[in-house]
Amino acid sequence: MEQVTHKVSQMAEHLIGSEIIKLGGEIRDRILKGEQIYNFTIGDFDPNYFPIPEALTAYIIDAYRKNLTNYPVANGAPELRQAIVDLLMQKQGIQYHADEVLVAGGARPIIYAIYQALVDPQDKVLFPVPSWNNNHYTHLSHAQQVFVETTPEQQFMPTAEQLEPYIQEVSLLALCSPLNPTGTMFTQEQLLGICDLVLKENQRRPKDQKPLYVLYDQIYSMLTYGQSHVDPVALRPEMKPYTIYVDGISKSLAATGVRVGWGFGPAHIIDKMKSILGHVGAWAPRPEQIAAGKYLADVNRLDAFLSHIKAALQQRLQAFYEGIQYLKSQGFAVEAIPPAAAIYLTVQFDLKGYTSASGNTLQNTSDISAYLLSEAKVALVPFRAFGASDDSTWFRLSVGTTSMDDVKASLNAIESALKGLKKP
Repeated sequence: MEQVTHKVSQMAEHLIGSEIIKLGGEIRDRILKGEQIYNFTIGDFDPNYFPIPEALTAYIIDAYRKNLTNYPVANGAPELRQAIVDLLMQKQGIQYHADEVLVAGGARPIIYAIYQALVDPQDKVLFPVPSWNNNHYTHLSHAQQVFVETTPEQQFMPTAEQLEPYIQEVSLLALCSPLNPTGTMFTQEQLLGICDLVLKENQRRPKDQKPLYVLYDQIYSMLTYGQSHVDPVALRPEMKPYTIYVDGISKSLAATGVRVGWGFGPAHIIDKMKSILGHVGAWAPRPEQIAAGKYLADVNRLDAFLSHIKAALQQRLQAFYEGIQYLKSQGFAVEAIPPAAAIYLTVQFDLKGYTSASGNTLQNTSDISAYLLSEAKVALVPFRAFGASDDSTWFRLSVGTTSMDDVKASLNAIESALKGLKKP
């Protein structure tokens, strides 16, 4: 029978699926077939190493046993929104009302709602690369992407100087700190410069023109190692009318599958986002919302859990960092940026032009990835999957699904694979 292919929308026709999810799925398929692979591709947690808090589990079960399984309130369970408001004051010193908070089924619906609420077709969205999925959300919004490529010298974080040439033409500036994929974060000085740039631009714009808004994704803000998290409104209170935050429990509580995220910002924008998600039905399940509200209400307990998970994550990140630095000291063309936050290490394998034992020359990033996977059984995500240029030799290494034994074994495997290469 002849197969008929019907036309779809231009948006759907040209939409690209998540490169990270695609790569992770391919690696999982190989593992299921029996291949031994050190999989550092997905920004997730293995519950065997990083289970969610026991009290959170108990609260979820209790809510189901009490049959709290009907529709949640459209903007989120009141007790959860109040717990979020209290947490923001305690952790970041910023004051919001519960009506300025919107709960959803993870952070992704919140990001989608921000784009849909603020970005018109053909508007321009400005963001740094590498960064996570801003190109896809821009496409979903029928908008135009404007991006600046950051460098390792600036920890892959954007600067006001880089953004300034484009700031007058864009409607939304999408920022993330701590940053996925790098695990680096803004310093106070860096973010202050960007805030002042945004405030200056909004003073310039006529009152009848849409302001320049900032999407500030701080989903990893509680997973920092030494450096303090900074945010726009805490640094410049005048940023409050223009800033919409993204947050949730998926990373801080290792609860990626529990699907409780939230956004907060100006009430009139949050209300529009609520309407958008109400039509999508992207609510977090009511039992999980109630449980998260109970758990987050006890800050001392939260801090105890964070202390535990951060120590375990930092141990892995630091071991990888020191391992890469050791390989560098042995003359191998590798580099890593010291881990500052999140669950990621930024690593470089500058192996273009190197030749393998089989006589194949590594000509591009794909060749480097394939060689590491073939010879070291190590799977990483290249920065080009996050919008960086195709010739970038930097990679994201995620530690949430690995043990310390795997850290040591994979570093040994990487060393053996590097020894098998001939310099150009």
